[in-house]
Amino acid sequence: MTHDQFNQFCDSLPATTYVMQWGNSHVWKVGGKVFAIGTTQEGGKEAYTFKTSDRNYDFLKENEGYRPAPYFATRGMKWIQQTATDGELVEELSYYLKESYRIVAQGLSKRKHTELGLVEESE
Repeated sequence: MTHDQFNQFCDSLPATTYVMQWGNSHVWKVGGKVFAIGTTQEGGKEAYTFKTSDRNYDFLKENEGYRPAPYFATRGMKWIQQTATDGELVEELSYYLKESYRIVAQGLSKRKHTELGLVEESE
Protein backbone atom coordinates (compact mmCIF):
# COMPACT_ATOMS: atom_id res chain seq x y z
CA MET A 1 0.00 0.00 0.00
CA THR A 2 1.32 3.41 -0.91
CA HIS A 3 0.82 6.55 1.16
CA ASP A 4 -1.75 7.74 -1.40
CA GLN A 5 -3.72 4.49 -1.03
CA PHE A 6 -3.39 4.65 2.76
CA ASN A 7 -4.65 8.24 2.84
CA GLN A 8 -7.52 7.42 0.49
CA PHE A 9 -8.55 4.45 2.63
CA CYS A 10 -8.43 6.39 5.92
CA ASP A 11 -10.30 9.30 4.34
CA SER A 12 -13.14 6.91 3.42
CA LEU A 13 -13.87 6.22 7.09
CA PRO A 14 -16.53 8.45 8.71
CA ALA A 15 -15.56 11.65 10.56
CA THR A 16 -11.80 11.33 10.09
CA THR A 17 -9.29 14.15 9.95
CA TYR A 18 -5.80 14.24 8.48
CA VAL A 19 -2.69 16.10 9.50
CA MET A 20 0.95 15.91 8.49
CA GLN A 21 3.04 15.92 11.68
CA TRP A 22 5.88 14.20 13.55
CA GLY A 23 8.49 14.50 10.82
CA ASN A 24 6.25 14.22 7.76
CA SER A 25 4.05 11.40 9.05
CA HIS A 26 0.57 10.97 7.60
CA VAL A 27 -1.58 11.04 10.77
CA TRP A 28 -5.26 10.10 10.77
CA LYS A 29 -7.61 10.86 13.64
CA VAL A 30 -11.20 10.36 14.67
CA GLY A 31 -12.57 12.77 17.27
CA GLY A 32 -9.09 14.24 17.67
CA LYS A 33 -7.59 10.86 18.63
CA VAL A 34 -4.96 9.14 16.44
CA PHE A 35 -5.92 5.82 14.91
CA ALA A 36 -3.37 5.44 12.07
CA ILE A 37 0.03 6.77 11.07
CA GLY A 38 1.83 6.38 7.75
CA THR A 39 5.58 6.92 7.71
CA THR A 40 8.53 6.41 5.41
CA GLN A 41 11.34 4.25 6.74
CA GLU A 42 15.00 4.39 5.82
CA GLY A 43 15.37 3.32 2.21
CA GLY A 44 12.05 4.94 1.26
CA LYS A 45 9.80 2.03 2.27
CA GLU A 46 6.36 2.77 3.71
CA ALA A 47 5.28 1.62 7.18
CA TYR A 48 1.87 1.92 8.82
CA THR A 49 1.13 2.09 12.53
CA PHE A 50 -2.23 1.35 14.14
CA LYS A 51 -3.85 0.56 17.48
CA THR A 52 -4.85 -3.05 18.14
CA SER A 53 -6.76 -5.17 20.59
CA ASP A 54 -4.69 -7.07 23.14
CA ARG A 55 -5.25 -10.32 21.25
CA ASN A 56 -4.23 -8.88 17.87
CA TYR A 57 -1.19 -7.22 19.43
CA ASP A 58 0.04 -10.52 20.86
CA PHE A 59 -0.58 -12.25 17.53
CA LEU A 60 0.90 -9.60 15.22
CA LYS A 61 4.06 -8.82 17.18
CA GLU A 62 5.23 -12.37 16.42
CA ASN A 63 4.44 -12.28 12.68
CA GLU A 64 6.78 -11.37 9.86
CA GLY A 65 6.04 -7.95 8.41
CA TYR A 66 4.84 -6.57 11.75
CA ARG A 67 6.50 -5.28 14.90
CA PRO A 68 5.52 -3.46 18.08
CA ALA A 69 5.26 0.19 17.07
CA PRO A 70 8.28 2.29 17.96
CA TYR A 71 7.54 4.81 20.72
CA PHE A 72 3.99 3.54 21.40
CA ALA A 73 4.85 -0.02 22.39
CA THR A 74 7.71 1.08 24.62
CA ARG A 75 5.14 3.02 26.64
CA GLY A 76 2.87 0.01 27.12
CA MET A 77 0.41 0.93 24.37
CA LYS A 78 -0.94 -1.78 22.07
CA TRP A 79 0.17 -0.33 18.74
CA ILE A 80 1.66 -2.33 15.87
CA GLN A 81 3.63 -1.19 12.85
CA GLN A 82 3.26 -3.04 9.57
CA THR A 83 6.59 -2.90 7.78
CA ALA A 84 5.82 -5.25 4.87
CA THR A 85 3.66 -3.10 2.61
CA ASP A 86 4.47 -4.60 -0.78
CA GLY A 87 0.97 -5.86 -1.53
CA GLU A 88 0.85 -9.21 0.21
CA LEU A 89 -0.53 -7.73 3.43
CA VAL A 90 -2.66 -4.91 1.97
CA GLU A 91 -5.94 -6.67 2.70
CA GLU A 92 -4.82 -7.35 6.26
CA LEU A 93 -3.74 -3.73 6.66
CA SER A 94 -7.18 -2.53 5.58
CA TYR A 95 -8.77 -4.77 8.21
CA TYR A 96 -6.44 -3.60 10.98
CA LEU A 97 -6.89 0.07 10.06
CA LYS A 98 -10.67 -0.36 10.32
CA GLU A 99 -10.23 -2.11 13.66
CA SER A 100 -7.97 0.66 14.94
CA TYR A 101 -10.55 3.23 13.85
CA ARG A 102 -13.29 1.25 15.63
CA ILE A 103 -11.27 0.89 18.86
CA VAL A 104 -10.40 4.59 18.97
CA ALA A 105 -13.92 5.74 18.03
CA GLN A 106 -15.38 3.41 20.65
CA GLY A 107 -13.31 5.20 23.30
CA LEU A 108 -14.81 8.60 22.48
CA SER A 109 -17.50 10.11 24.68
CA LYS A 110 -21.17 9.79 23.75
CA ARG A 111 -21.23 13.54 23.21
CA LYS A 112 -18.31 13.29 20.74
CA HIS A 113 -20.05 10.40 18.95
CA THR A 114 -23.11 12.58 18.52
CA GLU A 115 -21.06 15.58 17.33
CA LEU A 116 -19.32 13.40 14.74
CA GLY A 117 -22.50 11.63 13.63
CA LEU A 118 -21.24 8.27 14.89
CA VAL A 119 -24.23 7.51 17.12
CA GLU A 120 -25.34 4.43 15.16
CA GLU A 121 -21.83 2.92 15.23
CA SER A 122 -21.56 3.18 19.01
CA GLU A 123 -24.83 1.38 19.75
